[in-house]
Amino acid sequence: MKITKTAKLKITSHTNIFKDTLDIYHKALSFFIDVCFNEYHNLLDKSSKDKMNYIESITHLTAKNLNIKYDFSKDFYKYPSYLRRATIMEAIGVCDSHFRRLKLYNIEKNKALSTNKKFHKKAPSLNYAPKSFPVFYKENMWNKINDGVGKIKIFKNNDWVWQEIKYFAKDLLSGKTYRFSNYKELNPSLVFKGKKYFLHIPYQKEVKLNESSLNQRIVISVDLGLNNSAVCSCLNHNGTVLDRLFINQSKEKDLLKKAINKLSKAKRLSGILNLKPNYWRKINNLQNYIIQNTVDTIVNFALKNNATHIVFEYLGKMKLPKNFYGARRLREKLKYWAKCKIQDKTILKARSFGIRYSKILANGTSMYAFDGSGKLQRNSKKDISIFTNKKKYHSDLNASYNIGARYFLREILKPLSEKVRFDYEAKVPHLQDRTSHTLSSLIKLHEVISNAKTTLVSSIQDKAALSITA
Repeated sequence: MKITKTAKLKITSHTNIFKDTLDIYHKALSFFIDVCFNEYHNLLDKSSKDKMNYIESITHLTAKNLNIKYDFSKDFYKYPSYLRRATIMEAIGVCDSHFRRLKLYNIEKNKALSTNKKFHKKAPSLNYAPKSFPVFYKENMWNKINDGVGKIKIFKNNDWVWQEIKYFAKDLLSGKTYRFSNYKELNPSLVFKGKKYFLHIPYQKEVKLNESSLNQRIVISVDLGLNNSAVCSCLNHNGTVLDRLFINQSKEKDLLKKAINKLSKAKRLSGILNLKPNYWRKINNLQNYIIQNTVDTIVNFALKNNATHIVFEYLGKMKLPKNFYGARRLREKLKYWAKCKIQDKTILKARSFGIRYSKILANGTSMYAFDGSGKLQRNSKKDISIFTNKKKYHSDLNASYNIGARYFLREILKPLSEKVRFDYEAKVPHLQDRTSHTLSSLIKLHEVISNAKTTLVSSIQDKAALSITA
C-alpha cells in the first residue's frame, strides 16, 4: 500500500504576491464548475481522463480546435496548461460530489413521501466557490533549487512569471534527521491559511504490510484511559504476556488542568464564553503534546517488540447518567479526552512501518478479571481492580490483557465452522458471550485445541499400528 505524508512549509519571502494567483485560480475553477454542471449529461459513463479531455475540447481554443462551446482563453490569457487540467479535474470532482449528494437526497425524499411522512430537508446546492488551492506541477510551475529555496510560476502584473521564494525547511527534519529520506516527493500546493502562505508538499512511499500467520503474530493491545493516557501489553497467540508499558504525561496533565481552571475562572468573571485565545492556545498545545507523545511511545513500543498488529477498542460517544456524584467532573475529563485522535494518528504512523491494526468490542474488557474469576470491583479512583478472590490488580493493565485476548479469540473462532465452534464453546467457559472474553478464555481454548490435536495424532498412530499388524 502507499503511504502519503504532507509537509506544511511556511513561505518566508514575498508573501504579498500570491493573492492574484489564488484569485485567478478560483475564478477559473468557478468557470469550469459551471461548464461541468451544464455538460454533466455528456460526462456520464466516462473515465476521469475522458471527462477531462472532453471538457478541455469544448473550452480550449487551438489551431485544430476552432469550434468551441465555451471560450476559456478569453478571460484567462496564458493560463498554464498543467494548471488548467488540474483545475478541470477539481471542477469535475466538485460536480460529481454534488450529483451524488443530489441522488441520495432524492432517494431519501421519495422514501419519506412514499410513507406519507413530512420531509423538510433542503436539496443540496452546488458550491461554485469551493475552498481549494492550486497544484504546481514540477518543471512546469515548480522547480526546487534546494531545501528552503525554490522557483514558482505565479500570476503577476497580468502575466505568468517565475518567482524565486524561500520557505521554512526545518519542518522537513525530525531533530537532525531528514523525515522523508525514503519517500518520493510529489507536486506541491500553494495554501493560504490565516494570514500566511504555505507550500504543502506531499511525500509518498510504498509500504508492505505484515502478512504473518496467526501463530507468528505479536500484538500490542492498547487500553486508552483517563488516569493513564494508555496502557500497553505485548501478547503472542497463546496468551503469553511478553511486555508491558504505562504511558502517562503527569506534568503536562497538571498544567492542562490548571489552564482549564484559569479559562473557567476568566469566563465566569468576564461572561464571554469563546474569546479567550491565550488560554485556548495553551490548552491546545498541551493537548497536542499529550496526543503526539502517546502515539510515538505506542509505536516505538511496537517496534521494540517486533509487533505485527496494534489492537484498540471501539470507542464511540460515552453516555453518562445525568444525576450521579462526580458526573460534572467526569464530563469535563471526557471533553478533553482525545481518544479517537490518538487511535487515528497511531494507525497512520504504524502503517508507515508495515504494522497492521485492528479494533475489538469494548464492552466488558474492564468489567471482567483476566484470570477468569468473573466480574470485579474497582476503587473510587477506578485505577485498582479487586477480583473475587481478593487479589488486587491495575485496572487498565487488566483491560489491556483482555483486549489482546479478544483479538486472538476472534481470529481463531471466525474461520471455524459452526459445529467446531459449538464444541469449543461447550468446553471453554464464557466463550459463547463475547462481552465476557478474557485472557483466561484464550489460554483455555489453546489447551482444548492442543488436547484435540494430541488425541487426533494418537488415534492416527493407533490406526497405523493396527494396519501394520493386520
